[in-house]
Order: sequence, then structure tokens, then C-alpha cells
Amino acid sequence: MNFTDLFIAPFAEFEFMRRALVGIFALALGAGPVGAFLMLRRMSLTGDAMAHAILPGAAIGFLVSGLDLFAMTFGGLAAGLFVAVGAGVVARATELKEDASLAAFYLISLALGVMILSVKGSNVDLLHVLFGTVLGLDDPTLYLVAGIATFTLVTLAVIWRPLVLECVDPAFLSSVSRAGAPSHIAFLALVVLNLVGGFHALGTLLAVGLMMLPAATARFWVRDLTPLVCLATAIAFVSGFAGLLISYHVGAPSGPAIILVAGGAYVVSVLFGPAGGVIARRFPQRHFEA
Repeated sequence: MNFTDLFIAPFAEFEFMRRALVGIFALALGAGPVGAFLMLRRMSLTGDAMAHAILPGAAIGFLVSGLDLFAMTFGGLAAGLFVAVGAGVVARATELKEDASLAAFYLISLALGVMILSVKGSNVDLLHVLFGTVLGLDDPTLYLVAGIATFTLVTLAVIWRPLVLECVDPAFLSSVSRAGAPSHIAFLALVVLNLVGGFHALGTLLAVGLMMLPAATARFWVRDLTPLVCLATAIAFVSGFAGLLISYHVGAPSGPAIILVAGGAYVVSVLFGPAGGVIARRFPQRHFEA
């Protein structure tokens, strides 16, 4: 098997492979930067919790209207925002910490979503919502994912400075500006939006993988923010490209293949990454002494 047959032919011959590749590219553009900020803000598990939180809304939309894009998107978005706002309200009105409140909300949401699909739907419906159908993306879904990516990049450009300041020194930001709270709310909305977009391709269980694994991988290679965002986006896209090829040639499910490729890149980076990897920490380079 030559290079063309291995890497190019699947996308040249089959339209569904080209659609999947375009969808993954759009997801990477939005999820890469968002995942980098989630990691820097120590909110990685928040992304995972929000991915599970959209399940009951998407499930209700699926049962009401079937595979209707608007119904599932609106349901998932409403459920995700409800969990994010509800967890924040409970944390501020009680002595419970926000992480514990969010964990409680997302566990209830996950159980509710699985219960709805199990009682009212079928096993096929459950698998579709949990693991997505990246090889079945149609034009409206591609437009939705591309729109979310565009909106994400534009919004990040607007709130970039307060987001960076809040990562570095939130106390200083609160003392010189009131942009901290609005930028945080806008960022949470971007997280939910990108998870809803990723849900259509990778399902609720795997959508967060394309957001967090590339960001964590990139952190072992660069330390500055802008290169980190760019590298995380590139790793997300390459993981999607390689995962689709593995799925095509081996016959494995596409969504898990994509996330496993990203996971493999993470493992390699943990071992060999120059910015804090195992080998770099064990055998640090010597610096010239004056």
C-alpha cells in the first residue's frame, strides 16, 4: 500500500470521509483554544462535567424530534447552561464548594439522560447520543460546527486580555477592571457551545476529549500561551485526521479512534516533552554558569 492509498485515497474517494475531516477541522479550531484556557485556569474537570451535563437536554431533543439538529442542539445547550448556572448558584448560596456542586449536578444530569434514552429510546439511540456519528455529518451540522468555531474565535479575541490576566493574577484583574466576571461567564458559554458542537460528531462522552487531550499534550512542548493555543489546535486536527484514517483502514469506531490517537500523543508527550516531561525532569539540561 503506497502513500496515496494510505493517506489520500479515503478522502478522495468518499464524501463522508471529507465531511468528517472538515467537521474535525472546525471542531479543532474552536476546541483547541478553549481547552488550553480550561487547562490554564485549572478547570479541566469542569469541561468533563459540562460534557456530561448536556446529555439530558440532547436526549429530550432527540426523543421529541428525532435527529433534528436544532432540537438536539437547543436541548444540549439549555441543559449545559442550566447545570453551569445552577452549580454556581448553589455554591454561592451554601457552604458547598463549586467543584462539589458541579459534580453533583453533572452526575444527576448524566443519570437522567441515560435513563431517558434507556426508557424511551433504543440501544442504537443511546450509542448515537453517547458516542456520536462523526462519519454521518450532514451540511447543517457542518454549518453549525463551523459557526460555533467562528463565534468562539471572535469571542476569544474580544475577551483575550481579561482571560489571560485571570489565569495569571485574578486578584490584580479584579482590582483594575470589572471585566473578570463577564469574561468568565462568556468563557463558560464558549465551553458549552463547543461541547454541543462536539457532541454531534463525537457524542457526549468523547466530545471533551478533543478539547482537553490536545491542550494537555501541547503543555509538555511549549510554555507561552499563544504557541500553546496554536499547538493544541494543530494536535486536535492531526488527531482527528489520523483517527479517521485508522477507523477507515482498521474498521474501528471513528470517535474512539480519534480520542485514542490524541491519548497516544499525550502519553508520548508525558515521557518525552521538553517542557516538564518525565525525561526532561529526570535529566535536565545543564546551563552555562558565569
